Parts: sequence; C-alpha cells; structure tokens
Amino acid sequence: MTHFQKTLFAGALAAVTALSTPALASQDPPKPGQSAAGNLAGLHDFDFLVGSWRVHHRRLKERLAGNQEWVPFEGTCVMRKLMDGYGNVDDNVLNLPEGAYRAVGLRSYDPKTAQWQIWWLDGRMPSNPLDPPVRGGFANGVGTFETDDTLRGKPIRVRFTWSKITPTSAHWEQAFSPDAGKTWETNWTMEFERVE
Repeated sequence: MTHFQKTLFAGALAAVTALSTPALASQDPPKPGQSAAGNLAGLHDFDFLVGSWRVHHRRLKERLAGNQEWVPFEGTCVMRKLMDGYGNVDDNVLNLPEGAYRAVGLRSYDPKTAQWQIWWLDGRMPSNPLDPPVRGGFANGVGTFETDDTLRGKPIRVRFTWSKITPTSAHWEQAFSPDAGKTWETNWTMEFERVE
C-alpha cells in the first residue's frame, strides 16, 4: 500500500467513524424523565382525565366588568388520548340555561419545551379561528396554563388552572387578567366527577 493509499484509507476511516458517532459523542446523556426524543416528564400529565365525567359549572355572567353574578349549569366531558399520548381531546356538552352546546378541548404535548398547549373549539362558532392556545404544565399537582388574548378589543392574560386531582374528581378554573398578570378575576369553574 502506497503512502497515498494509506493516507486515503486513514482519512476515509476517520470520516466513517466521525459520521457514525457524532450524535452520541456530542449529546449529553438524557436527564431523568428525558429520552432521545426530548423531555417526556409531562407526557402523562393529563392521563387522569381519560374517561367520562359529569361536570358542575359556574360561570360569571359578565367577565372583567365588576360582575358578581354566577350562573351554575351542568355538563359532561369525555376525554381520550391521541397520537400515542402526545395529544388528547375531550368532547364537552355544556347545558347553559339559554340552551346546550358542544365544545372540544384539544391538547398537544411538545417534548422540546416540556409544555402542553390547549385549544378550545366552541361548537356555536365552528368557523371562527381558534383562540391562542394556553401553554404550560404541572408542578406539585397543579397545572397552570397561560396566554395573551383580547376581550372587547383590549389585551388580557388568560389562565387555566387544574387542581385537586384525584382518581374520581378534579377542579378546573379560568381566570382573566387585565393588567398583565398583576390581578386576576376567576370567571369560570368546573368540578369534575368521574362517571367511568
């Protein structure tokens, strides 16, 4: 083997070795709760909601208007997983005093950010664009999800909170802030009671 052939062979061997190992050599080992695909620590956060629920609603008659009149009504929720657990959807029936309607809650998990995104599709306005998704996750048994939105043409901050989660019950609430999160007004609560 000539000097040129030896140099060429050594260069080719180095290139093959470099091509076959950079992913392993350049990445830190996965942290607890993390896989090669990303952070999966929160992937199962919404597993508690799979199944059928009876839902007791309370909603403020008017939001961010100094109103203190709560309107109670009943509903149902059926949730199932999608995309091998990276998403889920719930089908909701809301029996408002002025008439029932359906709505869909759609969630997806992003392993890159370890956060969930949640969208709400109101069956009364199926052609409207979806609201901006709330984003967030769970810490110490409480899920907090926020986004920026508008109400009556003014900017607001929106927050969903999940808490008091047991195998047979859960609490959800929605709050709006007119001042970038300095103060909050809770305007909708749901008490979930498992049916199956």
